Amino acid sequence: QVTLVESGGGSVQAGGSLRLSCAASGRPFNNYAMGWFRQAPGKQRELVATITPPRNIYYADSAKGRFAISRDSGKNSVWLQMNSLKPEDTAVYFCAAEHYTLGTMYWGQGTQVTVSS
Repeated sequence: QVTLVESGGGSVQAGGSLRLSCAASGRPFNNYAMGWFRQAPGKQRELVATITPPRNIYYADSAKGRFAISRDSGKNSVWLQMNSLKPEDTAVYFCAAEHYTLGTMYWGQGTQVTVSS
């Protein structure tokens, strides 16, 4: 079992920045690919970014150039730095962990990000 706890959401104006944090506990952190997803009202959950050691990173087109994902195995944490935020970034953001070989996936409870124009 892996427990993920997100923090750092909030309300900002367009063009602002937020840094989301995800603290993981439970199974060995390095066995998991980590990612951020988001879900806007009335829409499906979508992938924002993923990071797997050593430093393989993927960004959705909507995140490229504005968001940066990072992780620290020593701190069992992953972050999502979000810059130049737009109203369309408004969503609940979820941290996720997927075991490399088993495919087992865990989710955090989500943190709300609201961007006003």
